[in-house]
Amino acid sequence: MKTTLVKAAFISGSVLAGALIAMPSQADLIPYEVAILQGLNKITARVSEFQAPINQAVKFGSLEITTRDCRKSSPEEMPESATFLEIDDVKENVEKKRMFSGWMFASSPAISAMEHPVYDVWVVDCVSAESASDNTNSEPENEADGGNQSSE
Repeated sequence: MKTTLVKAAFISGSVLAGALIAMPSQADLIPYEVAILQGLNKITARVSEFQAPINQAVKFGSLEITTRDCRKSSPEEMPESATFLEIDDVKENVEKKRMFSGWMFASSPAISAMEHPVYDVWVVDCVSAESASDNTNSEPENEADGGNQSSE
């Protein structure tokens, strides 16, 4: 029994170490101004892609998402985008509730996933402000009003 636990711990540690070695260090990641995110409404099965500029809250359904940092590996490195997100659930007449605060990685969304009964959010990419302005779908679809674009 003890041998089995030691083997399991060794294998788990080896897998974690391999994942950490494969991830570029923060020093190797280049900062960008806009995170490209995707959100899933689990009730309607609708997926929306939207942009979240640094330090500007965007709405996705009842979620308020604020990107604090967005970094991407250099082109010659293994592709990776990492974003520090703060996600709050904001409902009418109820105090907002922090659902997630931390780094999300595009290559491994399950490492740090947000737990919410209705919505999933994950990182797709990080882009410059100039690249983001070229993309016309800059706001998430407002899930509360049937998927119509928000007009804030």
